[in-house]
Amino acid sequence: MEALVASSYLPSVRIRGPHPRSLSVRPRSVNLPPRRFARPDLRAAVSSPASGVSVEPAAPAEPEVRGDAAGEKFDWYSQWYPVMPVCDLDKRRPLAKKVMGLDVVVWWDRNEEAWKVFDDSCPHRLAPLSEGRIDQWGRLQCVYHGWCFGGSGDCKFIPQAPPDGPPVHTFKKACVAVYPSTVQHDIVWFWPNSDPQYKDIIMKKKPPYIPELDDPSYSGLMGNREIPYGYEVLIENLMDPAHVPYAHYGIMRTQQPKNRVKADREGGRPVEMSLKKLDIDGFLAKQEWGSSKFMPPCIFYAYSERPLDPGNGTAMSDGSKMESSAPVTTRRMALIFICIPVSPGNSRLIWTFPRNFGVWIDQVVPRWIFHVGQNLILDSDLYLLHVEERKIMEAGSSNWQKACFVPTKSDALVVSFRKWLNKYAGGQVDWRGKFSGALPATPPREQLMDRYWSHVVNCRSCNDAYKGLNALEVALQVFSVASLGIVAAAKQNALSAIARTTLVVMAILFFGASRWLAHFVYKNFRYHDYDHAFR
Repeated sequence: MEALVASSYLPSVRIRGPHPRSLSVRPRSVNLPPRRFARPDLRAAVSSPASGVSVEPAAPAEPEVRGDAAGEKFDWYSQWYPVMPVCDLDKRRPLAKKVMGLDVVVWWDRNEEAWKVFDDSCPHRLAPLSEGRIDQWGRLQCVYHGWCFGGSGDCKFIPQAPPDGPPVHTFKKACVAVYPSTVQHDIVWFWPNSDPQYKDIIMKKKPPYIPELDDPSYSGLMGNREIPYGYEVLIENLMDPAHVPYAHYGIMRTQQPKNRVKADREGGRPVEMSLKKLDIDGFLAKQEWGSSKFMPPCIFYAYSERPLDPGNGTAMSDGSKMESSAPVTTRRMALIFICIPVSPGNSRLIWTFPRNFGVWIDQVVPRWIFHVGQNLILDSDLYLLHVEERKIMEAGSSNWQKACFVPTKSDALVVSFRKWLNKYAGGQVDWRGKFSGALPATPPREQLMDRYWSHVVNCRSCNDAYKGLNALEVALQVFSVASLGIVAAAKQNALSAIARTTLVVMAILFFGASRWLAHFVYKNFRYHDYDHAFR
């Protein structure tokens, strides 16, 4: 069985996990004038710790952006933002999410047969609508006082209003704010401005298009997780292939070049990367096995441009190669990471790794099997990135280039992202004064790396598996007790010695299986620490 977990850049990886299967705003104009892109040089200005003099290393990394794009500014609130994959939404209940500091509720309007995104605040007394329900008429009901709303945000019913009195439910102040929303690539997206002028924004500007997610010949199971560090650190980490052999050692096996002597246990090596263009709409880069794009604000997308040979195919958890019915010359895959700003120090990741080979595996293996390994990868560098973000904050995000020493090409995309962020996007996410700028306090490690609230409750497959495995654990304990009960209750001559021994052995096996299952559930659905010192 395949353990489908991909490195940020390397298509060939293997998993070794614990389981054997291991406000109105003026938007930026949509139709921008054509621009020319000069090929940028990669260059890193690095401060000497002794003298503070800027020097240029031999292996440059920072892109120099030239062209007529100067003066353009990226508008964080004139973009489409993903909320959740459709596969993890429940049409029977509303769901609360925070995006760009905005509290929203996504729910299924069965009258219009569409997903809706509302401000998560009832206009009556500001109670969260996400704690409500969808009533028998398909309206979103606030459970604090029973106010009901239709798909257009209009108030349909106020129980406390007398039927012969003024129609207060029709007043404008009784309406809830509605954000433009759409479904693309099986993800619900919304436009973070509820002003009526943006009601039909989908006709002018659509969410980013990724061809592999629209191609039926590709598989593409999705996952999502709440991340306890910010958007900038999340997207930088996914753009960085050089950390994979070290931060994920023992989990992911990266491809090693032939005829090269390993300098250390992990086998780190120089990574060839080059930037092709950088402008307000992101950047395009080239690396060893394909190309990658940053499509701001959320999408980092790496894809193969040449066939994946059999040696580079996805590996099975037992070390064997995955067989594919597709010809080798047509194998393609992509790594798609959707990074969502939530609040300072918090972000959300939606991931999918579409491929056009081994598609049948995704049809027979449940998603939670893949998520076990993928969550372990996220956990293995989660704590160090959480701490890293605080050190960057202490140095000042505007001083990132001076505080960090990035002399090699392996950091080219990270430096390019910081270049884009500083040149076009104000150096950081525009929270519009909703936050003080301070990061939240660091919780205990077990809470920081908790999987249940960050993933399991937000993933329908993992949530169902969690409930099912817990029920199986209880059943095994019941069988164990029942076996011993039969032995104890039976009269001396009612059971043979063999029957008694068999029941006792079964009781021990059932109990042992229940304990192993409890440990498996805890480590894969609750908390799994990762100690780098003993890997």
